[in-house]
Formats: sequence, C-alpha cells, structure tokens
Amino acid sequence: MLFGRKKRRIARLLVVEDEPLLAFDTEHFLSGEGFAVAATVDTVAEALRVLAADKDLDLVLADVRLADGSGIEVARAAQGRGLPVLFVTGSFPEEAKVLAAGCLAKPYPQRDLLAAIDAIEAVLEGAKAPRRLPGSFSLFLSPA
Repeated sequence: MLFGRKKRRIARLLVVEDEPLLAFDTEHFLSGEGFAVAATVDTVAEALRVLAADKDLDLVLADVRLADGSGIEVARAAQGRGLPVLFVTGSFPEEAKVLAAGCLAKPYPQRDLLAAIDAIEAVLEGAKAPRRLPGSFSLFLSPA
C-alpha cells in the first residue's frame, strides 16, 4: 500500500474520561487519525463492562479520577486481560506505574497523545521507544 497508512498494532481503543468536552475531543481526534474508538465512557463501572465484553481492544486510555472511583481499577482489569493502559491525567500516582504503559499529563496538545500512542505501539512491537517523546509523557514500557 504505497502512500497509505501503515497497519497499526494499536487500532481499537477504549476511552475512559469523565470530562465531556475532553472525551468528545479525544474520540473525534483519534477517529480522524484512523483509530477505532470502541467506546467512550465516563465511569469505572461502564469501563469494566466494556472491558469484559469487547475482546478486540488494543489500548485503554484512562483518567485516574473518575466520578465513581479510580482509573486504577480500570487499569487493573485491563492488565488482567493483557491490555496496555495509557493514563491521561492531571495527577498520576507513582504506585500506578506498574499498571500502565505510560502516562500523559493533562493538559496536552493532541499531537502529544498521538506521539504517546505511537511510542507505546513501537515498544509493543519490540522496537526502542522514539528518542523524542513529548515532555508531558512518561513511558513505562521497555522493549521485550
């Protein structure tokens, strides 16, 4: 496929975000970049339901602070399924590093979200992380 988009390892995402405008913007941006957003939910309960039902997810984007609990609960469930989690939050608890592929600090430009997903995808494919990562992004994965 000359001049087309490369086939992504990370193609289908779950967005867990309780700020409606940010959730809408994230879903719209990711869809425009060729990702399939399986669902955009705003509670732990809804996220757990989607995780249990959707077997084709590749990545979970989760805020830490949610109305009915913590995105850490979502990350534990995702980890149990072998799914990487990108925390997108203004306050990242250090103890959550073991549950996450990375963390992108709010607020962030959309290009940083794309760069964070690309970095996670590269490491999952066995490559080294890109040399230049957004300043608001911390990558916790390392190549296998």
